[in-house]
Amino acid sequence: MRLLPDLILTPEGWMADRAVAITDGRIAFIGAASAAEPGDVRLAGKALLPGTVNAHCHTFQSLLRGLGDDLDFMGWRDRVLYPFSERLDRDAIALGAAFAFGEMVRHGATTCVDFFYLNDDGNENAEAVIAAARRVGIRLVLARALYDWEGAPERYRESVADARRRVEALIATHRHEDTVTVQPAPHSPHGASSAMIRAGWEVAERADTPFHIHVAEGQYEGQRTLAEHGATPIRYLDALGVLGPRTIAVHCVWLDDGEIALMGARGAALAYCPTSNMFLGDGITRVPEMLAAGVRIGLGTDGGCTNNRLSVFEEMRMTSLLQRVRRLDGSALGARTAFALGTRSGAGILGLEAGVIARGQLADLVAVDLGDPSLHPRTDLLKSIVYAMSPQAITDVWVHGRRVLEDGQLTTVDTSELLAGVRTLTAGWRLM
Repeated sequence: MRLLPDLILTPEGWMADRAVAITDGRIAFIGAASAAEPGDVRLAGKALLPGTVNAHCHTFQSLLRGLGDDLDFMGWRDRVLYPFSERLDRDAIALGAAFAFGEMVRHGATTCVDFFYLNDDGNENAEAVIAAARRVGIRLVLARALYDWEGAPERYRESVADARRRVEALIATHRHEDTVTVQPAPHSPHGASSAMIRAGWEVAERADTPFHIHVAEGQYEGQRTLAEHGATPIRYLDALGVLGPRTIAVHCVWLDDGEIALMGARGAALAYCPTSNMFLGDGITRVPEMLAAGVRIGLGTDGGCTNNRLSVFEEMRMTSLLQRVRRLDGSALGARTAFALGTRSGAGILGLEAGVIARGQLADLVAVDLGDPSLHPRTDLLKSIVYAMSPQAITDVWVHGRRVLEDGQLTTVDTSELLAGVRTLTAGWRLM
C-alpha cells in the first residue's frame, strides 16, 4: 500500500510529491509519487504526520468524566476515583477503554500507555483492556500496576509476590504481539511499598522493558516521602536502585534542582501531563530545565476525568504555553520541541520505533486536512499544527499500517453503539 498526500512531514522537513509505502506494518520507503499503482490511497489536500504517542493515561477514568471537575486532588481521589471505580466490572472496564481509545484515535493518537490498576487479584481485567485496544486498533502499552498501599480500595491491592507473578505472566503472554506491549508499573512511592517498587524494577530488568511510576505529582508527596523514607521522591527511588534508563517517572511536578540533575545523570525519562496537572492544581513541571539536564520526555493526557480531553496535540500546546508563562519568556519552549515530545521522544522512552516518518519505522500515521480553517494562513504549518489546529482537521489515522480512522470516522467500532453503552452505564451517576 502507498499513501500519497500533498505533504509529508519527515525528519528533513516537509516534502511534496512523495509516496509513503507500507509493508507489514512498517514504512518500507518514501519515494517519488510515480504513476498510480494498485492499492494506492490518494490523500489529496492532506498532510501526513507521524502519529502522536500518549505516554500516560488511565482509560477507565473516561467513564468518570465530569464527576470530579473543580475539586482538588484529594477531593477528586476520595469522592470520585475511589468510590466510582468500585462500580466498574470487567465489561465496564472494557467499555471505558474502548471509549477512551476511540477518542484518542480521533485526536490523532496512535499509541497509548494505559497505566492500569483495577486488577481484582488477577490479569483478566487487563486482558479486557488489551482486547479493547485490539478492537479499536490503537497501539497499546499496558503499564500493569503493582499497588499495595492499604489506604487504596481492595481491588487495587496485591501482595508483592502475586503482583510480580502476574505482571511477569502478562508480559510473557503478549511479548511477541505487533501492537501490544506490557510493562511493569509500581503505582508511586506512596502507593507501592519499597518491596513492591523493587519487584517492579526487577521484572523490568528481566523482561528488558521500561518501568513506569507516578512521582511527585502533588506537593504533599515530597513531604510524605521525606517523612516516611528520609528522602525526597527521586532520591528515594535512587536509593532503592530503581532510577535509571528504564525509569519513566510520571508528572515530576515538585522536584528540586538536585533531583532533576539526578534524573538526567541516571538517564531517566519523564511522562509529562500538563493539562492534568493544571486541572488538579498540582503545579508546573520544569520541562526546559529537565531537557537541559538530559531527561528524555514524552507527553501524556492522564485520565479522562482529570483533563478532560485525550489529545496529545493539545498537550503539545499546553507544554509550550505553560513554560512560557512560568518563565515569563515567549521563547521558553518552541513548537518543534513540543511536537517532538508528543511524537518521536514519546515513542523513544517506550522503546517503540515510531513517532517519525522514515524508512523502517512503524506505520503509525495521521493525515490532516490542509483546507481546515485552523491551518490558515499557511505561514508555518508545523507551528499551526501545534498551536492552532482544530481536532476536526484530523481526518485519517493508520496504526501498524491499518486504517482505523477514515474521513473522521472510526473504521473499527460503531461510535453510536459505544456511546449508547456509556450512557446506559453512567445514567444517574452524580457526585455526592
